[in-house]
Amino acid sequence: MAKYCVPERDRVALITLSAQKDFVQAGSPVRALDWKRATGAMGRLIEGFRGRGAPIFHAVRLYRPDGSNVDACRRQAVEEGLRILMPGSLGAELIEDLRPQPCVRLNPECLLGGRVQRLGPEEWAFYRPRWGAFYGSALEGELRARSISTLVLCGLTFSTGIRATVYEASARDFRTVVVPDALGSTPDEASVQELARIGVYLMTSDNCVHWLVGHDPSCAA
Repeated sequence: MAKYCVPERDRVALITLSAQKDFVQAGSPVRALDWKRATGAMGRLIEGFRGRGAPIFHAVRLYRPDGSNVDACRRQAVEEGLRILMPGSLGAELIEDLRPQPCVRLNPECLLGGRVQRLGPEEWAFYRPRWGAFYGSALEGELRARSISTLVLCGLTFSTGIRATVYEASARDFRTVVVPDALGSTPDEASVQELARIGVYLMTSDNCVHWLVGHDPSCAA
């Protein structure tokens, strides 16, 4: 692996994508496959980062009821009455087990206004208007302000949000780690392994937490 792709544990942040209730609720049209396994692994990652005091950013989707900010592929459905990820709804909230405190709620006005919302000492939520976490969001500025070089990615939408964010991060020269057991709707192994071709490291959630605290577990790259 090229030296400029090696993760740096002292300059790392965790990015979760789509860690919202609509992605795990029964009957939801966007319910992720393998969500129980993925959220368990995501929880281990989040607790590891919280324990180390390392930054965590939750990338969330919010769909206005009139469809005005929705992706083209879903806009008509929202205009015609599809109600998912509605600002202020329970379905748009972070999954309970992943919140820093049970009482934490998202602030749609803050998020849709392009600002980050502090959820904990080193934990924030931000709104992403499209698949990738960088497009039209506050993420890059927040990372640069903290001299972050390395991103650990997990979430419930591999084929859309995770994949798009990997390429956006690569285009901005961030070192990237993807955690396969902390991905929902995971494709076949080859689809994950191909990310190594652009310098992505692959770690299990357990290995990532051990690496974070200074151990040197083996990782596939």
